[in-house]
Amino acid sequence: MIEVQDLVRRYGDLVAVDGLNLSVRRGEVMGLLGPNGAGKTTTLRILCGCLGPSSGSVQIAGFDLATESRQARASLGYLPEQPPLYDDMSVAEFLDYAARLRAVARAERADAVERAMERTGLLEVRHRLIGQLSKGFRQRVGLAQALVHRPAVLVLDEPTSGLDPAQMASMRELIADLRGESTIVLSTHLLSEATSMCDRVTILAGGRRVATGTEEELRAQLLDGQRVRIEITGELAACSEALGKLEAVRSVDLGDRAITLTLTQGTPDTLAAVNSVAAAFGLVSSRPADGLEELFLRAVDPQ
Repeated sequence: MIEVQDLVRRYGDLVAVDGLNLSVRRGEVMGLLGPNGAGKTTTLRILCGCLGPSSGSVQIAGFDLATESRQARASLGYLPEQPPLYDDMSVAEFLDYAARLRAVARAERADAVERAMERTGLLEVRHRLIGQLSKGFRQRVGLAQALVHRPAVLVLDEPTSGLDPAQMASMRELIADLRGESTIVLSTHLLSEATSMCDRVTILAGGRRVATGTEEELRAQLLDGQRVRIEITGELAACSEALGKLEAVRSVDLGDRAITLTLTQGTPDTLAAVNSVAAAFGLVSSRPADGLEELFLRAVDPQ
């Protein structure tokens, strides 16, 4: 659905995006992670046709963004970090305006606006002026304008930026509801957001892609052996000794309340063997010791 090849964007001597390759499958939610200045927003602006690349190619829904720009941009909806809203228009008026800009047929426009408001929970404020809305509702209006024409691809730049925890949870639910209906690419600096919403993540650093995949795939790419944290009710030292005898266990770190293993391979059979040994000592939990935060830090700062 989205294919990016050898994408480069320069600002004078500054290389904001450096040889990026990216593929996003139909119906997938892909998250872009990275520290400030990693190139996330620049990448999204290029995907939407708002910014031209210095070199490389982008395909959206099968259309080349350079040679078939109109068709490619018609296939996507874009929610920038600061939605471009008109404060003196009501919600319904603004979405009707957005639908007309998106060339939604006159006969279908009212239904399209109604559907977008229903999907984003805006029906109760449809007649309110946008300038009178809270930050959370303004973000919903921004999302509604991005999907009013039912695009195949949604591009969302920091969709929960500036929202309080309740508003963030509501926005996440809205995006989750769109899963499968549209292919979604979103940037975020919140690791919890990426974990809860994305099928895969791409980590950027210095304008380059340093890793792409699910959390499990990132572990395989970034870690020298999978680490597992074991909690038991029995004797830690005895359990540690027993686990250390397993062929796939590279090292054992005995803590005050848990045991951390480094495995040579994280296959289901290996994990089953570890859990089987730990079960004899009252296994409470067995989980990866490295979450997305550790993987992110390893990716952007390998040292």
